[in-house]
Amino acid sequence: MPKYLIERSIPGAGDLSAEQLQGISQKSCGVLNQLGPKIQWVQSFVTNDKIYCVYIAPNADLVREHARQGGFPADSVSQVVTVIDPTTAE
Repeated sequence: MPKYLIERSIPGAGDLSAEQLQGISQKSCGVLNQLGPKIQWVQSFVTNDKIYCVYIAPNADLVREHARQGGFPADSVSQVVTVIDPTTAE
């Protein structure tokens, strides 16, 4: 199943409280439950003004639908073609 990287512009994201992040996570999980098992949230990385999310889904349209239903920005949805790490150098 394809993996996607989603870039979400959220000014002040790095200043969100634990409670606010929990609320965002709960909203996301609620939408995922409605969309069914074909889409899965892997993890997210919070920076000062953006959140980068990793999802597994059959297509980018389903990832965008999750964002639409959740009211989340999805400025960029990119399919991951390859993953590299330090072991790639070996």
